[in-house]
Order: sequence, then C-alpha cells, then structure tokens
Amino acid sequence: MRVALLAVLLAFIPALHAEPLKVMTFNVRLPVASDGPNRWEARRDLFADTVRKADPDVFGTQELFKLQGDDTVQRLPQYTWFGRGRTGDDSDEHMGVFYRKDRLKVLESGNFWLSDTPEVAGSITWGHPLPRMVTWALFQRLSDGKKFYLYDTHLPYRPQDEDARLKGVTLIMKRMQALPKNIPVILTGDFNTGPESQVHATVAAQLKDAWDTAPSRSGPEKTFHNFTGVPDRRIDWIFYRGVTPLSVETVTTSKDGRYPSDHFPVLATFEL
Repeated sequence: MRVALLAVLLAFIPALHAEPLKVMTFNVRLPVASDGPNRWEARRDLFADTVRKADPDVFGTQELFKLQGDDTVQRLPQYTWFGRGRTGDDSDEHMGVFYRKDRLKVLESGNFWLSDTPEVAGSITWGHPLPRMVTWALFQRLSDGKKFYLYDTHLPYRPQDEDARLKGVTLIMKRMQALPKNIPVILTGDFNTGPESQVHATVAAQLKDAWDTAPSRSGPEKTFHNFTGVPDRRIDWIFYRGVTPLSVETVTTSKDGRYPSDHFPVLATFEL
C-alpha cells in the first residue's frame, strides 16, 4: 500500500513543477507621427517595459514595422524576432513573432497570405484594401525538447470586411488541419471582430479560446481601447489545441496616463 502511494506521489510531483509556456498577442500600433503623444517614440520604452514585466516565452504582434521590432530587441536583448512584411519586403506591417532565444528555438518558419494565392507575397483577392497574412513557426523548448506551432495573424479591419475575415480564418484552419496532430498549435492575432462573430465560431470549431477556457482569468474582457484605457471590443484572441490553459490576463499597463499601444495585450499561460 505504501509503495503504491509513493508511486502516485512521485508521478504527481512533475506535474506540480511543470514548466509553463507563456504566450502573448500584442497589436503594437504602427509608427505614425500623427499619433502625437502616443507616437511610437513616446511609448517604445513603455512597450518594452510591458513585455519585460509579462515575460512571455513567445509573442505574436500585429502592425509591427521593422523599426519597432528592432527598437524592442535593442531594449530586450533576451528576445529576437522574425517575420516578413505584408507587401513582401520590410516597408510595411509585419506579423512579427518574438521569442526568448534562451528558452526556445525555431525549427521551421514561414509566411502565407490570406488570399486565393497564399504563396504570393502581398496578394489581395477578397476585396479588402491591404494585404493580410500569417507568420508561423514550429518551436522547440530548449529545456525539455517539447514542440509547438505558433501562427500569428491580423485580419481586415473594416465593418464590410467580415466576409474577407471569414475567408481568412477558413484558410488558416485548413492549413492547421494539415499539421501533425501530436504537436500543439497556438494561434494569436488581432481578428478585428468580436467573439459573437462567425469568424470566432469558425476558429472555435477546431481550437479553444484561452479567454473562455482558462481556469484563472484577470483583466477586462475587451482589448481595443484607442489609447483611452477604456476598451470597447474583444478583438485580440489566443486560441490553442494540444496544451492546457492555466491562466489568461488582459494586460493594462500604463504610465502617467499613457499606454504602450491602442490595444491591451493578452497573455496566456499554458502547460505544454
């Protein structure tokens, strides 16, 4: 009896000390001078401080320009980042993916565009005005060799683009269906639509929403606040399969009434 009890306890101990995986999604807000006091140069230190405090292992961004990515890793040298611009070069927005290089390594990575020609950089075929895309990677954790995929995206923003958003996530889900079933998948992004939408339902048919399923949840549900600190829509999501959610948080860091972006980032902690 004692031997059996000891075996149960020994099996339980690793679970108590399971290493968490922290994943964040963060719309950076592109660098435009017309933002005035909220321009990038005025908030890049606060952006880096927000990431430093959250300490994600990996995070997907939206509206990231190369300047912003380079500014961030200059302030946070424990991170590196990758991603291709949505027009095919570095002149526009990236779905930049940042990761702790002392915790993770990239085994494979790539990009595809949300269009009828997903391998054509900058392609648009569904009536929205700007290219939309996915940057993805297969990661391996250095400490234990465990692997996971991360996909990061930013869907069209106009109210009339709902059909394009739906086509976009349908393509993403089709791509994910082809991934190995034994490797976890995490999807981060700014989806520019709410959880009541068909877009959310389409993703939720294959993946689970960390906000809806994590046993511990903190911060406001809504994420877009337009630099006011008062959010009105939940459009930034983290979806997953093959991992166990432990907690999820909407991060509301500010300093002197200023915010690191016009979106609150969302931070989810998983057991991998």
